[in-house]
Amino acid sequence: MQFDVLTLFPGMFEGPLTESILQKGREKGLIVVRLHQLRDYTHDRHRQVDDTPYGGGGGMVLMPGPVFEGVETIRRAHPARRSRVILLSPQGRPFAQDRAVELASSYDRLILICGRYEGVDERVREFLADEEVSIGDYVLTGGELPAMVLIDAVSRQVPGILGSPRSAEEDSFARGGLEYPQYTKPSTFRGKAVPEVLLSGNHSEIEAWRRRKAREATESKRPDLMEDLDTAEEAE
Repeated sequence: MQFDVLTLFPGMFEGPLTESILQKGREKGLIVVRLHQLRDYTHDRHRQVDDTPYGGGGGMVLMPGPVFEGVETIRRAHPARRSRVILLSPQGRPFAQDRAVELASSYDRLILICGRYEGVDERVREFLADEEVSIGDYVLTGGELPAMVLIDAVSRQVPGILGSPRSAEEDSFARGGLEYPQYTKPSTFRGKAVPEVLLSGNHSEIEAWRRRKAREATESKRPDLMEDLDTAEEAE
C-alpha cells in the first residue's frame, strides 16, 4: 500500500512514521509513505502557495497551481494502477472503520492533500480530489493530523501489518460495535479477578461471553452504533 502526502509540513510526520506499527510496516515493505513538500511545486522566488480569497474575508487560501502540479508530478513519478486522491477537509465525509477497510482493499495508492489556512481553492475540491475525508466535526490547523489518522487506520488493514490477522477483525467498529473487555496476567490484581469464563478454556463459552460483553459496552457507551451491530450480527 502506497501513501503520497502533499503537505507544507512534512516534518510533522516524522514521529508517527518512525514508531510502532507504521515503522514496522515500512521496514517490511508492506507500506510505503512518501512525503512531498507543497512548496516544491511553486515557480516564484518566494515559493508562494497561498493568497487572499477573492470576494474578501479573513485568512489565506491555498492556491490551486502548486496542488495540481504536485498531484500530477506524483502520478508521473510513481504510477499506480488503482490510485485515489483524497483531500483532508472538515467538509468531507466522516471517516469510519468501514471506509478504512474499503480504501485498503480497493486501492494500491492514496494521494493525500493536506489543507491549510482557510482551506484550498475550490477547484482543487471540484476537479482534482476524488473525495474529501473528515476525521470529526471540529477544525484543526491543517490536514496533517487527519492524514496521519487515515494512514494508520488504513495500514492496519494491510495483510501482515499486525502480528495477528484476528487483531483487525476484532477491533472496535470492525463488527459494527465496540470491542469486548480484554484481560491479561496476573489473573488477580489488587483483589480484582479476571472473569472465570476466560480461564475456563471453553472456547464456545468465551466467544458467547465476549459477544455479550461487546453488546453491553456498545449499548452503554455508543447506543448510536446498536443498529450497525444488529445488522452485522444478522449477517453472520
